[in-house]
Amino acid sequence: MYQAYVPQQQQRIQQLALRLLLRKHLVAVQGAELDDRLRLRIAGMAVVPILELGLDWYDRWQTLILYDGPFVAEHSWEDEFGIVHQEVSERSGEAWERGPVVLSLEDVWHSGRGDGYNVVIHELAHTLDMRDASANGAPPLHAGMDAAAWQRDMQAAWDDLAQRAELGQPLPVDEYALEDPAEFFAVLSETFFEQPAPLREAWPKVYGHLVGFYRQDRLRQR
Repeated sequence: MYQAYVPQQQQRIQQLALRLLLRKHLVAVQGAELDDRLRLRIAGMAVVPILELGLDWYDRWQTLILYDGPFVAEHSWEDEFGIVHQEVSERSGEAWERGPVVLSLEDVWHSGRGDGYNVVIHELAHTLDMRDASANGAPPLHAGMDAAAWQRDMQAAWDDLAQRAELGQPLPVDEYALEDPAEFFAVLSETFFEQPAPLREAWPKVYGHLVGFYRQDRLRQR
């Protein structure tokens, strides 16, 4: 992923990663081990989305927790009849509005290989999404960006992805994007930074919105 950036940008990524490590707490639990090289690797991936936005976009979380392997998440929810359900599942990552951000170390090692998968970017995209409200696939847009066009074009891409999946056709992004609008934005984000060309080919308007939001054109940097 770093090779896609020119040397000057690579240097900025390194400097921003070091600043992130000074501001945030990276904590290893349940047998996970962190050394300086791994900390820098995680921080390097973490700052790519906010390279042109600034570290203040991450000011709502302070701690990043790393598990050795997938971690077990427990959630409860109430249905329309008032019945409370408990859900237990293994996950590669999770983010809350005020933190922490939780990652599977195993999935971190599989991230950043240019195959479209990046759990670090995925979960931190959720934190950007939640800056305006709960995670809903619509992060706070910059001045001059058209929120109505964003919603329209994201919905069109969602519908297209759902149709492709139903027909068994090749998908431009991971099918997990169809879980909900928040996951759609997170999957789009990791694909934008890992495999921008197929994303632009499939949905050029969506790609353009992401260029506007992240203030980076991933294909022009190559």
